[in-house]
Amino acid sequence: MFLMLGGVGISFSPLGKALARRIGGEKATAEETPTLAEVEELREELGSVRHQLDEVHERLDFAERLLAQVRAKELGPGGK
Repeated sequence: MFLMLGGVGISFSPLGKALARRIGGEKATAEETPTLAEVEELREELGSVRHQLDEVHERLDFAERLLAQVRAKELGPGGK
């Protein structure tokens, strides 16, 4: 009973309607399909985000090395 009611509820939702269109073989509309300019803009933005992520990764590695050096000095030659 609950599954039947859930199925009916989903079928009237936007997700259910989109799924029904996709199963029916309907293609995406022009407004749903990104333009070439939008795709290029997203690629440039992705490149920028990747560059920023690389910089953050380098900074994290540097901070970890510094922290390891400080801990090694605090522990001394015995290591305890």
